[in-house]
Amino acid sequence: MLNTLSGRFLILTVIFVMLAEVLIFVPSVARYREDYLLLRLERAQIASLALLADDMIDMDLEEELLKNAGVYNVVLRRDEMRQLILSSPIPEPISETYDMRGATAGVLIKDAMMQLFDRSERVVRVIGAPVQDAGLLIEVTMGTQDLRAAMIDYGVRVLALSAVISIVTAFLLFLAVRAILVRPIKSVVSYMQSYSAAPEDARSVITPRSGVTELREAEEALLKLQTELTAALKQKERLAQLGGAVAKVSHDLRNILTSAQLFTDRIESSEDPLVARLAPKLVNSITRAVNLCEGTLAFGKAEEPAPTLTRFAIGEMVADVIASERLAVEDYDLSFAEDIPAGLVVRADPEQMYRVVSNLVRNARQAIVASGKPGEIAVSVGESEECWMILVRDTGPGLPPKAQEHLFTPFQGGIRKGGTGLGLAISSELVRGHGGILKLAQTDATGTAFEICLPKGEVSIK
Repeated sequence: MLNTLSGRFLILTVIFVMLAEVLIFVPSVARYREDYLLLRLERAQIASLALLADDMIDMDLEEELLKNAGVYNVVLRRDEMRQLILSSPIPEPISETYDMRGATAGVLIKDAMMQLFDRSERVVRVIGAPVQDAGLLIEVTMGTQDLRAAMIDYGVRVLALSAVISIVTAFLLFLAVRAILVRPIKSVVSYMQSYSAAPEDARSVITPRSGVTELREAEEALLKLQTELTAALKQKERLAQLGGAVAKVSHDLRNILTSAQLFTDRIESSEDPLVARLAPKLVNSITRAVNLCEGTLAFGKAEEPAPTLTRFAIGEMVADVIASERLAVEDYDLSFAEDIPAGLVVRADPEQMYRVVSNLVRNARQAIVASGKPGEIAVSVGESEECWMILVRDTGPGLPPKAQEHLFTPFQGGIRKGGTGLGLAISSELVRGHGGILKLAQTDATGTAFEICLPKGEVSIK
């Protein structure tokens, strides 16, 4: 019961109603005490009329009048004269005087609470104004035991009534909450559970029906989420099937093209002028096709291992990359520059970072060579308190706008003619595996710069 929304609402309602009743109880008891004392004054005034009508009454009648009024003595002040009208022996001295003329609410509440918690029998004097202006004032002496008993009886009845009201109110609110909130929420939860069991089944998609605005908005949001997720799952399934088919075709096509490449290597050695002129173009076309197939297969495997983070000298790794690229440059007018602090150590996977930096440097080399102009490629490494920064900058022609729009999208971000765009996509994925980011820092007619940021803090590798 305590773990349900309606059950907690029921208990809280009972508690809040009881708190409200307690706040009402205090002034109610004070008001009851005031009425009780004023009634005693009124009875005492009525009892004194017998003596005012006849100056002499016997002791038995006086005792009966005082008993009926519930007081010991009655004093009436008329015409500036204070007169003891009725009297009887007082069991003990007067301990307190209460003036009911113009008493404030705070005073009445304080006196009532003190009276309620005072168990001793005391004699008090009560002063008030006579009814119908029959004198200047009237005062009586009385015991407090009957007053306290009456106040307790009244308080018990008020609290019992409050408890009944709170229980009935809470039960009605409990039923209302179940009908207005709990039942619609359970319906939404049921839709969610049904949908999670079979997200591809359109029958489990929720149909908004609630008349409550907030629940209607929740149902509509869930409907949108389920619709989009179902469409995404269907698209993912189709793409997975397409990817499997493409991988199989690429695998077989690569084998065929590899065999064709072996034949073109022999054709290149032919002395026929026409063959010598056309063979390089054929070789280049087959090479690009083989590279496309291998790149597609590599990307489609989706088996990139999580990086093994170790500390290594970044300068040595960059030197290996540049040494390999120098071999590919041959006699072209292209220079390389390194700006790496001596002994700088980074924490990353050395093999994966070699692939990332090698890909960026190779792309820069190919872009400069394709432009037909001399150029330079510079690799610099720095660090801050948060991360290590690797910057690969070239003086090439810059990236075309189309390549910038889909720079890290597979098969769409190709920079050079015949490129697949897989290199940057895979590089970005490897950097993200380190918790870092690969971004295009600059590209214009003066060159292009890519920046790698590797965080120094601990990262969770998934």
